[in-house]
Parts: sequence; C-alpha cells; structure tokens
Amino acid sequence: MTAPGPTLREHTATYVFAVCAHIEHNTLAMLPGLDEHSPVRPLSLGTLTAVVQHVEAGHFSEDAWRERLSDRQELERCARAHHHVVSAVAARGPAVPLPLATLYRSDERARQILRQDAERFHTALRRIEGRVEWGVKVYAPPTLPPAPAPTPAAAPTGAGRGHPSSGDGRAYLDRKRGIQKRREQHHDEALRAAETVDTAMRTVAAASRHLRTHAPEPLEPGRTQVLNAAYLVDEKRSDDVARTIMGLRRSTGTDIEMSGPWVPYSFVGEV
Repeated sequence: MTAPGPTLREHTATYVFAVCAHIEHNTLAMLPGLDEHSPVRPLSLGTLTAVVQHVEAGHFSEDAWRERLSDRQELERCARAHHHVVSAVAARGPAVPLPLATLYRSDERARQILRQDAERFHTALRRIEGRVEWGVKVYAPPTLPPAPAPTPAAAPTGAGRGHPSSGDGRAYLDRKRGIQKRREQHHDEALRAAETVDTAMRTVAAASRHLRTHAPEPLEPGRTQVLNAAYLVDEKRSDDVARTIMGLRRSTGTDIEMSGPWVPYSFVGEV
C-alpha cells in the first residue's frame, strides 16, 4: 500500500499582507500576490479580517529569504507584490499593512497570533480611517563654490623666490576659514528652511513622523537631504498639501519633493 503523500499544509505557509475590518472575497480574487497559483483571500479573525495567501514554505525559509535580500531585483518584485495587495485592500477601507515576509506555519497559527493584537489593530484602524500618508523630503542646494584665491602680489625686490611669505600663509588660512564658515551658514540655512517646511506641514496633518535622512546619491554628491518626513493627512485635505508645498517652494526657494498619497505605513505602529 502506498503511503499518503505530504499534505498542502506541510508544504505551505500562510503569508499575511494586511489586517482590516472586513474585505469581500471578490476584491481579492484577481490579485496575484506573491504566488499566482494560490489565491489571495480573507482570513477571519473574529471582529477583524486578515488578507492572506498560501506560499511555498521553502521559498520563505530563513536561508531563502536571506538569499532574496541579496537579490535586488527579486526583493523589489516581492515588495511590489506586497504593496499591490495592501493598496488594493486600503482602497476599500482602512487597512493595517504588515511588514514584508510576515509568515505563519498555518492559518490556525496566523489566526491565533493576530487575534492577540486585535486591540492594537482596532486602534490603528480608527487612527488611519479616512487618512493617507504624504512624504516630504527637503534638500539643501549644492554647497557654494569657494571664493577664488586672490592674485598674489609681485614679490618685493630682494625677496627670496620660491618661498611663500607669511602674508601668503595668513591669506591661505583665511580662505580656508571662510570656506568652512560659508559651509556652516549654508547648512544652517537649509536646516531652517526644513524646519519651516515641517512646521507648515504639521498645520495640515493630523500626525507627523521624522524618518532617517538618506545619504547623498552618488550621482548627486552635492544634494544633501535635510528633512525626510511623513505626514498623516485627511483624504479631503490632499489639495491643501499640494498648495502648501507649492507655497513653500516659492517662499523658501528650497528643493522640496512631495510623494503620495500612500497607505499610512508610517503610522500604523504608533498606537
């Protein structure tokens, strides 16, 4: 007699994209998720619903995920697939996105663990309902070029040739100090502009978060980020965000990037 083969449960894990109050099965049916051979589906948590999908457990083991992290193209594919599902759910109502690669051994295990956080999920859903996230980045303009060195005066008669005078040394140090001072003033001005932007945005937003600023891009070494922030804004105030940023660009002359509206990823953990 042939031994029974392994069950589906032994080969798969339950991948969780998001938690929401309720979502119709038909809304999820056409989403590919991370594995087009397995449907994205709702999983009841009682008063909440998780959006899940069965995935090959071996593809998301610790070793497999470490390998995926080293493959930028594959990592981007997974991140896009995850975000696509979360965005589709959020378009139907508030949804708490879970981190990339949130997996459980089974639906039963996912239900057991997620139910323990039911109060936190409910609080987060109330907080983000009717709101979206806007990202704002402020950049300092490229550092001002140093002032040109003064043309050296002709050496007086009898002065030794090939040896700088003490006046030349003082002039060199003065130029160095001037360059450093201009750089410091330049950076301080950029920080003040970033503070002005942040203050104005907080008058529009229900909440804000400062994120870690990014290092200068290799292709733009003189473009330094001085503010990287996220703002939680009522959906009906999206036009206010655009007007505020346009006004700040004119009034400060600062390089400001605006992105959104996004699912409020930055605010679902603050409950």
